[in-house]
Amino acid sequence: MNAARAPLNADLHSHSNRSDGTLEPAALVRRAHEQGVQMLALTDHDELGGLCEAAAQAARLGLRFVPGVEISVSWGGETVHVVGLGIDPHCAELAEGLARTRAGRDERAREMAAQLAAAGIPGAYEGACRHVANPQLISRTHFARFLVEEGVCRNVGEVFERYLSEGRPGYVAHRWATLAQAIGWIRAAGGTAVLAHPGRYRLGRTALHAMIEEFRALGGEAIEVVCGSHSPWQYDEFARCARAFRLRASRGSDFHGPGESRIELGALPPLPHDLIPVWQDWH
Repeated sequence: MNAARAPLNADLHSHSNRSDGTLEPAALVRRAHEQGVQMLALTDHDELGGLCEAAAQAARLGLRFVPGVEISVSWGGETVHVVGLGIDPHCAELAEGLARTRAGRDERAREMAAQLAAAGIPGAYEGACRHVANPQLISRTHFARFLVEEGVCRNVGEVFERYLSEGRPGYVAHRWATLAQAIGWIRAAGGTAVLAHPGRYRLGRTALHAMIEEFRALGGEAIEVVCGSHSPWQYDEFARCARAFRLRASRGSDFHGPGESRIELGALPPLPHDLIPVWQDWH
């Protein structure tokens, strides 16, 4: 009898320095290959600029590459994220939608800096900009890296807890795309819409399930079950959601950089065997 086939080591959520990761796209792909990843998606926040470089490096290494994006969405007063997998990076509707989503980031960043200055931390805007490869995509993560660099906090997680989450002195809300817009752009680009790291959102069970219902009704097809933002008990919780809402399952580290991410590229456990992987029918 043949041995059972080993699960595919797919990592379908990662970031380069084209958004808030620390590695160049090609370097990210090389690291994924070294870590044993067999299928990699680059899913930068609201940005497609790293996909060509990453795809070229993956082709040189023989690594299966999936072009992706992570779109910021406002839902129920919460910022949530929808990952698009297998998208056409040249789709005009997607590119235009992402450009609109990116608009306003600089104004938001300057307001965050003003609030941090009032809290006794001057120079945050300029400091955050030192960590930004793409000025259009300045984010809270870049501010967090500056505060760690300055010794204000020990790590990025502590910065978010003390300064950059809702109710803290450096938090500024931003109005992102709607859930319908994000899914529509992904589908226009021929991609699959995946609800990213649902365990991160500050939504009660009823609200979370309402969001998943709406996501599915709008054409969303998959949910991240095993991901770098979930604890092991949440793998089981969102496996149950995948079954209950008849969604395919995705797996991704949400890797941002060495020494900064909770999970290394490709290091997550496999998906539960009874779930349908998001990649099952991909060719």
